[in-house]
Amino acid sequence: MFQDISINELLTLKNKNELTVIDVRSPSEYKDATIPGSLNIPFFNDEERAEIGTIYKQISPQAAKERGLEIVSAKLPAFVKEFAQINGQKAVFCWRGGMRSKTSATVLSLMGINVFRLNGGYRSYRNWVVGTLKTLEIKPEVFVLNGYTGSGKTTILRRLNEEGFPVLDLEGMAKHRGSIFGQIGLEPNNQKTFDALLVENILPFQQSPFILFEGESKRVGKVTLPDFVVKKKEQGLQFFIEMPIEERIRHILEDYQPWEHEEECFEAFTRIKRRIHTPIANKIESDLKSEDYSSAVGLLLEYYYDPLYEHTAKQYPDDRKITINVNNIEEAIESIRNHLSVKQN
Repeated sequence: MFQDISINELLTLKNKNELTVIDVRSPSEYKDATIPGSLNIPFFNDEERAEIGTIYKQISPQAAKERGLEIVSAKLPAFVKEFAQINGQKAVFCWRGGMRSKTSATVLSLMGINVFRLNGGYRSYRNWVVGTLKTLEIKPEVFVLNGYTGSGKTTILRRLNEEGFPVLDLEGMAKHRGSIFGQIGLEPNNQKTFDALLVENILPFQQSPFILFEGESKRVGKVTLPDFVVKKKEQGLQFFIEMPIEERIRHILEDYQPWEHEEECFEAFTRIKRRIHTPIANKIESDLKSEDYSSAVGLLLEYYYDPLYEHTAKQYPDDRKITINVNNIEEAIESIRNHLSVKQN
């Protein structure tokens, strides 16, 4: 028979990579929010779940159970086979730790596949995230990475993270680059997904000597940063990267690939067009239509993004600023690595 497992037990095993977590809710529920890193093996698909819900409300709970059993019976072999292909310990969950996860765990157990069931389901996980956020604070010292748009800040952070430095990739968690053009080519995360990723990424770093993250605004795409992150950012030591505009343009073109997202780029530009001096705005619009993206990006940097950055930079006192003049990303990584290594040792 299967065994129930608590949130703390699940997270301990998951963080040690000793457990595969499986969400048996419908694909739309999984897409909306899930436990980070979990797989989706749905007990019912979206249409089946909607049908059973309608029967439950319009006819009776018993009729809904009978229809559910009919649906599940036909798909059990494939359902069990998917679980059998996953090695190691497994835990299943649904919304409240109710019928779907209980039935899944029971059937799998009868087939000789041992799984845990998360007590309380996804709702208990979400409650844990919300409760943790209410009391969470970043204990280590914070270093904040700033720089003109196109300086490769995200690339720098991810490279340093790969080297073992404690990095919070806020834009990665939000799946948004943090500007009006930030969601081009991406599908931004909602607040519930961001909250879960933030909590699970901060907790392992609480004993680190420092944490490094980018100097984001309060809002990143669809999500809002909690006050304790914003406050810690304002108190942190600020790195400011300065890099030639030609290099920055190249980074932006490589990252956004505007030729693949012409309509999205033009739509984003129309939202800021009125904030740019009219002749310049008209030239940018013309460049976008003629696919002269290098010129368009250069003008956007010079007349829109760079002035915003310079305004931000002036808000910090000189004794909390470290300006890094470099020619490219490799030099920036080397310089920041040297600063951080002193703190790490």
